[in-house]
Amino acid sequence: MKKRIIFALIAVLLVLVGILFFYLSTNITGETIKEYSYSYTKAICNETHYCQDYEIRCEGNKTISQNPISGAVIQNPNNWRDPRDEESINKLCD
Repeated sequence: MKKRIIFALIAVLLVLVGILFFYLSTNITGETIKEYSYSYTKAICNETHYCQDYEIRCEGNKTISQNPISGAVIQNPNNWRDPRDEESINKLCD
């Protein structure tokens, strides 16, 4: 009977230590979202309708880098109009 009580106390203690370790080792706040990093591709066009795909890397709403993707270029005709709205064209990171 004494062994069962000791075993139960040790098991409860281990569970409590595990919960405490998890709580202290993780950051369960908005700070995790604040430091969110992501990347995506976007076509960037110039005034002569020459468009190049770029990999855009962001950290939160800050642009970290813009790297051209080789082979992902297109020359559109002179009468071509970009179907995206002005905000979408100019916006890089949210």
